[in-house]
Amino acid sequence: MFEEIRLICPVCGAALNREEKSYVCVNRHSFDIARQGYVNLLPVQNKHSLTPGDTKAMLMSRRAFLERGFYMPICRSVCERLKKYSPGKIVLDAGCGEGYYTEKIHNEGFSVIGADIAKEAARMACSRSRDILWTVATAAHLPVADESIDAAAAVFSLFVNGEYARVLKSGGIVTEVTAGSKHLTELKELIYSQVFEQNKSPSPCGEEFELLECANESFVFETDHEGLIELLGMTPHVHRIKKENEHALDNVENITLTADYIIRVLRKR
Repeated sequence: MFEEIRLICPVCGAALNREEKSYVCVNRHSFDIARQGYVNLLPVQNKHSLTPGDTKAMLMSRRAFLERGFYMPICRSVCERLKKYSPGKIVLDAGCGEGYYTEKIHNEGFSVIGADIAKEAARMACSRSRDILWTVATAAHLPVADESIDAAAAVFSLFVNGEYARVLKSGGIVTEVTAGSKHLTELKELIYSQVFEQNKSPSPCGEEFELLECANESFVFETDHEGLIELLGMTPHVHRIKKENEHALDNVENITLTADYIIRVLRKR
C-alpha cells in the first residue's frame, strides 16, 4: 500500500523495508508497527522530553474543534495549493497532529505520510485512515529518504528548511501555514490583561527554496462556549492563561473569532 513512500532508519539512515509487523533496515534496526497502525521512528536520542509534543488533552480538544468544520477554509487553501503546484502525488504532512489536514489531503488523491513528534497524535490519527502512513517522528529528522517526496505540508508546525530540502525531489514544493498578526485576537483579548500588536511573518526560507506564492488570508467564524473551550485547549494559550483570567470565559455563550493566517508556497531549487 505504501510502496512508493521510502522510509529510512532513524538510527543509521539506511532504507527501511516492511517485514510483516515491523520495518527493518539492513543493519537489523527494527521498528514495530503498533496495533493501531503507526510506526514509531523517533529514537530516544532525538527526544527532548519523555513525552514530546502535544498532550492527549490538547489533541482531543483539537480533534473536537476541527471536526466542527471551523477551519475548513484553511484546509481548502492547503489542498488547492498542493493540487496547483505539486509536481507529483507523494505528500509529507509534517507535524500532522491527530490527522485532520492529513486526511483531507489524502482525500484529494495524494499518497500521504503523516509525521508528528507526539506518539498520542499518531495513535489518534490512525483512526482516520489506514490508507495513510502514520509515523512518530520529528521535523528536524524526517524519516523519509533523500529526494523522495513531491510535496510537504506544514500547517501551524515547525518549518525546517534544510531537512525539507533534503527529502523533497528537485522542483518539489512546501505549502506552509503560519498564524497571522490578527489570528484569534478576540480570544487573546478575553484571556490576557494586555494584548500587544503583532506583525507576524514566515521565517526565512533559505537558499534551498524559491518563493512561488505568499498570501495573507482571513475569515471570521462564530462558536459557542463549548467550541471556545475546545479552541483554547488545543492552543499554547491553554498553558499561558493565568488562573484569574480563566473565569473570563465562563459567561461567554457565543463569540465571533477571526482566523488570520499566512499561506506560503516554496519550491526547491
